[in-house]
Amino acid sequence: MDQDMVMLAKVRLLGANRRVVRGTEGLWAYRLLTRVEPEVYGSKLAYVLVEESRSPSVRELPGRRLALLDEAVEVAKALDTANPYREKVLRRALEARERLGSYPKG
Repeated sequence: MDQDMVMLAKVRLLGANRRVVRGTEGLWAYRLLTRVEPEVYGSKLAYVLVEESRSPSVRELPGRRLALLDEAVEVAKALDTANPYREKVLRRALEARERLGSYPKG
């Protein structure tokens, strides 16, 4: 992992001065940082993925929406069961996925 990119992602998140950075900037930063520190950034990535699946830019692209929600589910499932945000983001991702179409449970 390129440490300069990791540092850039952290600086951009801090510079945004928000609890959760949404949109393409947040997706980029959280995807990168989740690979380095999944328990710290994974829940935020899952949250932003679900948010992005509802954005006007993908509203008419069911395949893209599905891909975002599938990624959100996988990221949330990968969180440690002791992670205090795991259940909430997993439930949110699964519910959004189920609203979009059938999703096999289990």
